[in-house]
Amino acid sequence: MLCAVETTAALSSTPGSTPSSELGFDTSPVSELALTFSGSYTKYKQAVADNNDAEILKFSSQAYLLGKQKFGDKSIDTVNLGLNYAAALSQKDKTLDDNQAKQRKAQAHQLYLDALAVYEVEYGDESVESIDPLLGAAKTNSKLKLARTQLRQAVEIAEDSERPLLLASVQMSAFNELKNTKYYDRKVRDYALNALEIYQHELAPNVLKRVEATYIAAMIWLAENRQGKAIPLFEEVIAQFSKLDYSHPYELASHARLVELYEEEGESEQSTKHCLAIGSMRPWQESQEQTPLYRVPPKYPISAARRGKEGWVQIAFIVDEYGFVTEPKVLDSRGGAGFEKSSLKTLKKWRYAPKFVDGKAVAAESRVQLDFTLYKG
Repeated sequence: MLCAVETTAALSSTPGSTPSSELGFDTSPVSELALTFSGSYTKYKQAVADNNDAEILKFSSQAYLLGKQKFGDKSIDTVNLGLNYAAALSQKDKTLDDNQAKQRKAQAHQLYLDALAVYEVEYGDESVESIDPLLGAAKTNSKLKLARTQLRQAVEIAEDSERPLLLASVQMSAFNELKNTKYYDRKVRDYALNALEIYQHELAPNVLKRVEATYIAAMIWLAENRQGKAIPLFEEVIAQFSKLDYSHPYELASHARLVELYEEEGESEQSTKHCLAIGSMRPWQESQEQTPLYRVPPKYPISAARRGKEGWVQIAFIVDEYGFVTEPKVLDSRGGAGFEKSSLKTLKKWRYAPKFVDGKAVAAESRVQLDFTLYKG
């Protein structure tokens, strides 16, 4: 959800009313431009309150264009209105084609640069006020290297601000922008880990920002094969979301990760409670093949591999009330007994979320096909 960046002049909240000295000029006579601007800005704020993206875009544009006429290009009020418009332009819109999306992004980027230039004159090059337009410019920058520079600058300003929560927020923004790019490195990784340390010190355990940062840190440690660090963080995410009144995708994802981690550690009993949790949260789909929470690939029969032989095996089985595979039986196969034997052996190691009926886990039948193919590259 977007929030309005206020102009320095207070605005009348009643469309069509006389804004008087609140708009920074004499009440008599009131110009038509002032009335129109006031109305557009009021409608923009209402659109933000209503979380109406289309109206936000429409009235942020109107308010910006009218505000520029009223306040002038270099006014703080004008660039604040421009930041509102830039934020609206930056929202994802599935109705746009690639070219239209690029045009909007470029337009937003220029608005952020305009705001940054005015802020640096008004507040100074390294001012805290410059952080928002710096982050906006980075997120809309088509040149990744320049975006990285802007993100680093924002982090450096936040580091000097002596405001820990601001620093954590900026670090998480920088991490999220660079985590899937070629510029991801230890420094970027540490942005997220440092942010979590700040949140742990400054925020209560169940504050959403802290819980989300905990999940991100857990994923970092998982990617680095530091299971001992990842497991307690995933457990913490689950513990905190269980106390909240709404579901969050990180809760389900944490359960799924812990199934894998505990199975790899040979702790199936610990894994079971997470299989049950997922089963209670996710409906059983009778019409489609169930997705395993934990799986190991079947071993390719050596004799078949030597002969260049491929095949497949279809198996029916029961997922018991604890998510274990029981009673596997071959329905059909191609390629020989070696494929069947390998499939039956590996399937017993898989884990599933059990089916729930009336709030209780029950055994249910499922099916799977395992394909054996050779790499021909």
